[in-house]
Amino acid sequence: MSNSSTIMRAGLIGSGIQASLTPAMHMAEAHSQGFTYRYDLLDLDLLGAGAERLSELIKQAEAKGFIGLNITHPFKQAVIPLLDTLSEDAATLGAVNTVVLRDGKRHGHNTDWWGFAEAFRRRLLDVELRHVVQLGAGGAGAATVYAILMLGADAVTIFDPDDGRVSKLVAAMEARFPSARIAAGSDLSAAMSDASGLIHSTPTGMANYPGLPLDANLLTARQWVAEIVYFPLETTLLAEARQRGCRVVDGGGMAVFQAVGAFRLFTGHEADASRMMRHFMEMTGTGDLGQNLLGALG
Repeated sequence: MSNSSTIMRAGLIGSGIQASLTPAMHMAEAHSQGFTYRYDLLDLDLLGAGAERLSELIKQAEAKGFIGLNITHPFKQAVIPLLDTLSEDAATLGAVNTVVLRDGKRHGHNTDWWGFAEAFRRRLLDVELRHVVQLGAGGAGAATVYAILMLGADAVTIFDPDDGRVSKLVAAMEARFPSARIAAGSDLSAAMSDASGLIHSTPTGMANYPGLPLDANLLTARQWVAEIVYFPLETTLLAEARQRGCRVVDGGGMAVFQAVGAFRLFTGHEADASRMMRHFMEMTGTGDLGQNLLGALG
């Protein structure tokens, strides 16, 4: 048996995360590479707490020798004041999903945007990016709008009930992508009538947040739909989009590729993306997403 001092430890902080597949993906990949790696869930819902416990949880993780922490909904922005450094991407996005704990310092990164971009590129590379509508301006929304602009979107209209959050995100993206047209949305129906595609970046559709994020009648067959939710993999939004003839990408690819990036940052080992995807397929009992991505991965 491995000595406890040689066991790499990491964790995921979020609310309502008991269904997360991230721990299993990380630990299975480490096992395949021949080292011991324990990955824990730190669910604030189970602790009956909110963002006020973030600082305490990070300190506890450091005391236990954790090498890193993933951060998920709804703490990707709240965690930033607790960190020592930010990567360029994380600073631009104003959102962190990966915290590397090293040499007494906390280093914030964002692998969400790359995870979304990789999944999108492998499934919908040839789609039109003339005008993208995005729902959500939180931590995940910052990552997806950054990703779609990195992929070459000409214009993005962002909708979120928090006007201040949208304005801040629009300003950050305008500074980073001055040639693109980026705006806060006010009329969803009008925006969707002109949209090439839709990115959904809110929790709606998750097991704990069932339902649709918009009127399904706003979707048309000429549009594509990209989802970030992966549990369930087939959300109500994706089901409605498929019925209407839309090309879609579910949240599974983003979940796998952000884990690939975090695994590299935490452990210093390069993850086998194809192997992680196969494990994801096994855990979710899915085939279409994984087979398409595996084909693209070669």
